[in-house]
Amino acid sequence: MLESRDEWIKKRAYAIWEEEGHPSGRDFEHWAQASSERIALEKTAANGGTIDVKPKAKRKTAVAAAAIAEEKLAKPAKKVLKKTAAAKA
Repeated sequence: MLESRDEWIKKRAYAIWEEEGHPSGRDFEHWAQASSERIALEKTAANGGTIDVKPKAKRKTAVAAAAIAEEKLAKPAKKVLKKTAAAKA
């Protein structure tokens, strides 16, 4: 079963969002980019050319997520100013 045009754009916009690291407030730009990619694909298909579809963003595996978490923990902690430490106490 073929998916609708809007469904394709929605999935592509989501993939773009994932590729960019889940930024907030860029949904309109992602939708516009996905829409323009769909228009380009439709024009290519109408002209009898080959369609070059971008792959979906790959999800992080548990191993990759663990490596990223470990890397964050390995970074040295920020120094606390004496004034800040005294104010908190």
